[in-house]
Amino acid sequence: MKYVVTPQGKKLVTLIPGDGIGPEVVASARRIIEAVGVPIEWDEQRAGASVFREGIASGVPEETVASIRRSRVVLKGPLETPVGYGEKSANVTLRKLFEAFANVRPVRELPSVPTPYRGRGIDLVIVRENVEDLYAGIEYVDTPGVTSAFKVISVKGSEKIIRFAFALARAEGRQVVHGATKANILKVTEGLFKRLFETIAREFPDIRAEHIIIDNCAHQLVKQPEQFDVIVTTNMNGDIISDLASGLVGGLGFAPSANYGHDVAIFEPVHGSAPKYAGKNVINPTAMILTAILMLRYLDEFAAAETIEHALLVTLEEGKALTRDVVGDAEAATTTAFTDAIISNLGRRSTHWQPRAYSPIQIPELHPDPVAVRVKQERVVGVDVFIEADTNPTDLGRALEQLTADSPLALYHVSSRGLQVYPDVGASIDYVDHWRCRFLARASEGEVNDAAILDLLTKIGQHFTWTSVLRLREFDGEQGFSKAQGEE
Repeated sequence: MKYVVTPQGKKLVTLIPGDGIGPEVVASARRIIEAVGVPIEWDEQRAGASVFREGIASGVPEETVASIRRSRVVLKGPLETPVGYGEKSANVTLRKLFEAFANVRPVRELPSVPTPYRGRGIDLVIVRENVEDLYAGIEYVDTPGVTSAFKVISVKGSEKIIRFAFALARAEGRQVVHGATKANILKVTEGLFKRLFETIAREFPDIRAEHIIIDNCAHQLVKQPEQFDVIVTTNMNGDIISDLASGLVGGLGFAPSANYGHDVAIFEPVHGSAPKYAGKNVINPTAMILTAILMLRYLDEFAAAETIEHALLVTLEEGKALTRDVVGDAEAATTTAFTDAIISNLGRRSTHWQPRAYSPIQIPELHPDPVAVRVKQERVVGVDVFIEADTNPTDLGRALEQLTADSPLALYHVSSRGLQVYPDVGASIDYVDHWRCRFLARASEGEVNDAAILDLLTKIGQHFTWTSVLRLREFDGEQGFSKAQGEE
């Protein structure tokens, strides 16, 4: 069961008011839900700034984690990571703890909200992988002047988010899913996502699938956003374009968000905690209300979700009680007055908004086997050795060739920031002290063993500082590594 029903027949929800303006917008959404009469039992818990200040580095206390494990559903306000407290965002901690792998950001034009795109009929959803990619946070200082990060893209993670995107399209009656990648440059990582998108799309013949390069996707979102229905993409790509897309319909104050996992779903607005407005009763709670609507659909409360959605739209259409970000300070309604107006409009229906026939999203199953892909043959054909050296590529390359002349591994090339610089390909670049030195087995059919790698590192270490080493592997005869730019 994706949510818990208490013996009293109520659906259990962990409620985290959050920081700054969080308690005000959460209270608004809660009042509206209770006014509709949805049977929810709220379990109020803490996370964020006050928890960090108590010395809990994650910003999430054990009792909150325990509550989420019980309820499996979370409605939360924005959380703050105060400067000088904690190392990780409490929001990220919650998503990671519960494998909330799918971030969903609906983007739809709303009445009375001034934007350059009014009347264009924008109605799309961005589905973002939410756990891996660069957001795995695996970073290193390789040399005093060079840093690096691992971009982690897995078959398992990609398959889950892609299938989720197509399942969401079906659940919302949408017709097209765009897979947005940077596969033209990152051919191994983003290329994997593209290939899986194209393969999985065949399982959904009722939905049109189109691949798009992510920078063109951003361009098209600004130029003609109404062409999109569902966009599925990797973590960083999705983070960027989802904020871009929210700007098309009025900004983060109108941007709901949901994070779906196999067993837990976390619903939170996108905007921050805005501490300077806290307690002033002036904040627009629309993003929080729309987020609560997403939660109600997850709880199978589709009628209540539609009732609240229409009441919100009628309130915006009437224009009698709008917040400061819509009409300015002089005519602005308070957060409370805006909420009251929505509650008074419950039961009324917008004459302009066409509701969708929503159905439950079929969330992909959890597969505990860590091996997502099995191959018949794996072999190591070489190594990349990263070296810190204050030299030029010609001197470095020649020195390495001399040092390893009797090694079963031969220097193939040296690259700087991804570009081959030895043997020289005629490039003119500004070098740094970080070199990737690729060694391949001298015999084309040979396999490199650990003894050969250790011997190579010993020889190199006599004259240079090597910082890391990565095996170069083939899987069923296919190279499992990228070429350098300029490499033949």
